[in-house]
Amino acid sequence: MRSLGTPPNAWLVDAHNADLTRPPLPPRPISLKADTKTLRVDLAKAAMLVIDMQNDFCHPDGWLAHIGVDVTPARAPIGPLQGLLPVLRGLDVPILWINWGNRPDLLNISAGLRHVYNSSGDGVGLGDPLPKNGAPVLQKDSWAAAVVDELEQLPQDIKVDKYRMSGFWDTPLDSILRNLGRTTLFFGGVNADQCVMATLQDANFLGYDCILVSDCTATTSPEYCWQATVYNVNQCFGFVTHSHAILDAMK
Repeated sequence: MRSLGTPPNAWLVDAHNADLTRPPLPPRPISLKADTKTLRVDLAKAAMLVIDMQNDFCHPDGWLAHIGVDVTPARAPIGPLQGLLPVLRGLDVPILWINWGNRPDLLNISAGLRHVYNSSGDGVGLGDPLPKNGAPVLQKDSWAAAVVDELEQLPQDIKVDKYRMSGFWDTPLDSILRNLGRTTLFFGGVNADQCVMATLQDANFLGYDCILVSDCTATTSPEYCWQATVYNVNQCFGFVTHSHAILDAMK
């Protein structure tokens, strides 16, 4: 019989039969220390979401730096992600890159969203060329929207373009995760209090188990924004852990 679909959401079919039982993937349980509890997690049901680790937010020549933001904090997750992602890949945990990458015509972007990036109307906003290299701000397939060079994307990784702070809004992210049978989500990227938090909250609302990986996450916002993010994740939306806790649990 032929497999039809994406395991574990796959049928086995031939000309006369369709097996709809969807055999589960073999479990890979680990015990993981988080801020508030010890978690029992099945890596066969887990995925890692890396959000907005792209040039416009993390590179000295990107959009945030152009408007005067110190992007040094946004680069802090690069090292921890370099250590964690290869190990997760080796255990068949999918890596999903959730990047802000707009249509060139911006037809799905409202005036209010464009205002965030160009509040005066005469600055460098969405789709406008960056002065240093001419890359259009946060435009799909541009240098500005690309993941920083220090983080390697492999062919088996999954890329999802987003158009709002939440990676679930108007994207196929939910459908992809459900086809993969992934219900426990690790979160990293920037900015913690904005796009990471909005994506994590939507994941929680959709019924996913959410784990923020603190050293793989950062923000260029004030420190109190980071503190509020960690508090709210622990209080309302999931758990907070550290990449070393994940790596230790896999030994």
